[in-house]
Amino acid sequence: MHWIATRNAVVSLPRWRSFAFLFRSPFRTHSSLKPSPLLLLNTRYSERRYCLGDGKSVKGITTASSKKVKTKSTDVLTDKDLSHLLWWKERLQTCKKPSTLQLIERLMYTNLLGLDPSLRNGSLKDGNLNWEMLQFKSRFPREVLLCRVGDFYEAIGIDACILVEYAGLNPFGGLRSDSVPKAGCPVVNLRQTLDDLTRNGFSVCIVEEIQGPTPARSRKGRFISGHAHPGSPYVYGLVGVDHDLDFPEPMPVVGISRSARGYCMISIFETMKAYSLDDGLTEEALVTKLRTRRCHHLFLHASLRHNASGTCRWGEFGEGGLLWGECSGRNFEWFEGDTLSELLTKVKDVYGLDDEVSFRNVNVPLENRPRPLHLGTATQIGALPTEGIPCLLKVLLPSTCSGLPSLYVRDLLLNPPAYDIALKIQETCKLMSTITCSVPEFTCVSSAKLVKLLEQREANYIEFCRIKNVLDEVLHMHRHPELVEILKLLMEPTWVATGLKIDFETFVNECHWASDSIGEMISLDDDESHQNVSKCANVPNEFFYDMESSWRGRVKGIHIEEEITQVAKSAEALSLAVTEDFHPIISRIKAMAASLGGSKGEIVYAKEHESVWFKGKRFTPSVWGGTAGEEQIKQLKPAFDSKGKKVGEEWFTTQKVETALVRLYHEASENANARVLELLRELSAKLQTKINVLVFASMLLVIAKALFSHACEGRRRKWVFPTLVGFSTDEAANPLDGGATRMKLTGLSPYWFDVASGTAVHNTVDMQSLFLLTGPNGGGKSSLLRSICAAALLGICGFMVPAESAYIPHFDSIMLHMKSYDSPVDGKSSFQVEMSEIRSIVSQATSRSLVLIDEICRGTETAKGTCIAGSVIENLDASGCLGIVSTHLHGIFDLPLTAKNVAYKAMGADNVEGQTKPTWKLTDGVCRESLAFETAKREGVPETIIQRAEALYISVYAKDASFGVVRPNKTETSSDNEIRKPVRSERSLEKDLAKAILKICGIKMVEPVGLECLSIGARELPPPSTVGSSCVYVMKRPDKRLYIGQTDDLEGRIRAHRAKEGLQGSSFLYLVVQGKSMACQLETLLINQLHEQGYSLANLADGKHRNFGTSSSLTASDVVSIS
Repeated sequence: MHWIATRNAVVSLPRWRSFAFLFRSPFRTHSSLKPSPLLLLNTRYSERRYCLGDGKSVKGITTASSKKVKTKSTDVLTDKDLSHLLWWKERLQTCKKPSTLQLIERLMYTNLLGLDPSLRNGSLKDGNLNWEMLQFKSRFPREVLLCRVGDFYEAIGIDACILVEYAGLNPFGGLRSDSVPKAGCPVVNLRQTLDDLTRNGFSVCIVEEIQGPTPARSRKGRFISGHAHPGSPYVYGLVGVDHDLDFPEPMPVVGISRSARGYCMISIFETMKAYSLDDGLTEEALVTKLRTRRCHHLFLHASLRHNASGTCRWGEFGEGGLLWGECSGRNFEWFEGDTLSELLTKVKDVYGLDDEVSFRNVNVPLENRPRPLHLGTATQIGALPTEGIPCLLKVLLPSTCSGLPSLYVRDLLLNPPAYDIALKIQETCKLMSTITCSVPEFTCVSSAKLVKLLEQREANYIEFCRIKNVLDEVLHMHRHPELVEILKLLMEPTWVATGLKIDFETFVNECHWASDSIGEMISLDDDESHQNVSKCANVPNEFFYDMESSWRGRVKGIHIEEEITQVAKSAEALSLAVTEDFHPIISRIKAMAASLGGSKGEIVYAKEHESVWFKGKRFTPSVWGGTAGEEQIKQLKPAFDSKGKKVGEEWFTTQKVETALVRLYHEASENANARVLELLRELSAKLQTKINVLVFASMLLVIAKALFSHACEGRRRKWVFPTLVGFSTDEAANPLDGGATRMKLTGLSPYWFDVASGTAVHNTVDMQSLFLLTGPNGGGKSSLLRSICAAALLGICGFMVPAESAYIPHFDSIMLHMKSYDSPVDGKSSFQVEMSEIRSIVSQATSRSLVLIDEICRGTETAKGTCIAGSVIENLDASGCLGIVSTHLHGIFDLPLTAKNVAYKAMGADNVEGQTKPTWKLTDGVCRESLAFETAKREGVPETIIQRAEALYISVYAKDASFGVVRPNKTETSSDNEIRKPVRSERSLEKDLAKAILKICGIKMVEPVGLECLSIGARELPPPSTVGSSCVYVMKRPDKRLYIGQTDDLEGRIRAHRAKEGLQGSSFLYLVVQGKSMACQLETLLINQLHEQGYSLANLADGKHRNFGTSSSLTASDVVSIS
């Protein structure tokens, strides 16, 4: 839990990210260095407090005598009041605790508090506490009101029900049915209570009492000291404590509308007094933005009710369903009218802002910026944490880099930058990876945290030190010749992140001024001896430490010399009084009392009462006072606490000590503390005039740390900087001459593998058109698509990529579609969800897009799914985009497609000891094998099921399995339905095999000149000429069955076969061929051909693996029957 804030309560990040990252728009403006009223905020707003009571005005507080809160009749409710009560009733309907439900029964919705005046303590008479709380409630009717009453914060009526339900508090007075609902928490538990309320989405208005003595027969004055919202903490009193704050992620008010351009999302940040507007969003991009951050309030414009189908039933038909599914699980409100102006009005109502408060647009005008990532793309590459998907963020940055830098990188991936900004980021990373000097620590401070603390004048000593560190690190970079170029390059990315355009020299000068201002005020030196805590004889040192540590060492002594002198004098006076009044008594007791069981006396610091008193055990002043020479004992009197109650029988003081303690020392220490707080608040006001510079500097260091950490991690992983090119505007440019319509990734490895460890498989992808990718299950298709998507995204963001070299165009969008799941909430099957995503992809794909689709149309009937897939491929090919479509729908190759630029690619595999295993290498051609049976077996499917599946496959798809070869008439059928005929002699087998090879090679493969089929006897080995050559071989087993395989190490393969039980006497026939791809094809063809001729094969199932390598070059007409 934060010390004085709630865990979800602040406008910053933990996680914080700048308010501008996620929200981009083609319509953008920027502000200059001139302090904007939007970001500098309204001084009257920041200092005004609404107060009720008879107390006089105190600093920063407007009392009832100077500005009264507008009151209204408690008997009449306006339409606006009724809408607020309806809003609360909806929240109360979700309550489930029995104690809460009993309290709700006692509510009466005739006033904003929900009090029933007929119940006990329910009176709303003018001037009483209930009436006072009602006036505060009328200012912020949709916030839970907590009112300070002594040592408690109390809530009544509706607010009490919320506290019991969501903060785990018990109602005051139990569950008495004759009194109004009331609940509260002790002062020390305020932070936890605020944390519980804001975590559940509630805003809280906190009312404090004016401290100090109250005249007789008058009530304490109270004022609104602040608010706690989800994403914005309660910071009142922070200036006087030495606690740092961890601001959570900002939670803006979000409004969504729709127009002809697409969806529009407006995010308004109350703390920053800023808003961002994103227009022309797709439904998927909009949902991604909603899922990447929580919002305080969600408002939906009436334009969303009308979808593309012309119906008013939003989300039921076609587009809009994904967004409706996202919004239906949240609390939202509808609104009408002009989107921006109406939404700003609602924000002012929610936060109780004056009408003159203005908001700044933080969008930056950038052309040709890539579109934000779709939700599917972001999750499938781990840009958003997803179970089972390797997290991209974890490999971009070292584990020691988290928080604000990590979130900046995440937001950059979700919203890729424009081409110019990406080049600046890449150039910055390159310089960072080559510098030889030391670098600053890059202190990271939340911009929203700076704005709120300076606005509320609550920045404390620790925060000023952090601000100075930020400024000094910027100045250090400016002074160093190697770092100054990096500083200049960071200016534009920081402009995009903050929306603030600042001249470089002006920025540096303003940082100098702000750093000097803090250095002149804040005590940064440890050698200021006059700042040490007072030390005096006979007074416990702990007392002085507790009394003075809250203000000493905060500001330079030169600013509080008078106060320090007065505290020192009062401390000496207190020490003198204690010495004169208490010390003689202690000496007398020690001299007269018995060693055991007698009276004892000592000077003790009563920490709870902030006092130094005499504590006497078994000591009675009236008895000792009669002894000679003990006049001081007669002056003792019982000690009383601040409320006038006697502390105990053992505690005593004297009038002189009490005067020195209260009227001299405490007063002097309080004056010194008040002066220090005043100086700190003055410094906050002074720095607030430069708030734009401070926000810019803090964001610059966040970006610097993110990029420096990425450069370090990229070098460790042996990643490279890609060549990033923009798309050519010259339509006559040749795309093959290094144009931007080509992407080449050499030595690409999956981003989740550490290349430095040597475990990654490298691929080279030279993409100039659309690829149609085939391959077996587990062959690496999905991994390849993820790797390409991640590399392209990293490249257009300016980051390093996991490859040996890379040439990446600056795509206008990167879209990855992988597996789809059904959505029962929306009533959609997995195929419906897939088609929704495909619709979005094909509607946005341009010649500058990268489209990656994995196993298209897997969720429907094969024939029609194949046709849909073919049509999608034609559409993507016509758009001219780069990309890959992977599929197991091999019927697509039989369709009369009109695609002209599609290239066929396959994931390769090797036959190892009779088993086909993927190589995860990208090759040319088509692969019609899925390795489905092998995959099922590997995953533990029972052998009986797999054997039956193989039999069914052969019975139905035998013709396809044999490449269309005409079967001879079956002359004999064995019990296992396998076709058999007497095994021929070795010489006959050699002739038939040579004939088949010569026919096949003569038609398609290579010239048959020089081909020779050689034999290896049972006790023989192949000649050295076979070393390093690709060979196809036939093994004649002792059981008279044949085994056909291919290898690049024939001797090793023969030894491996003969090492197995029962195969020691095997003989071989082999053929040396050109290349492994050809060997793979010949292996498969020979298995099918010899089986058709009636030979008994030991590895018949391998015949189904007929299309690895470049088998697309073979057709059924090319295969001959062996007679």
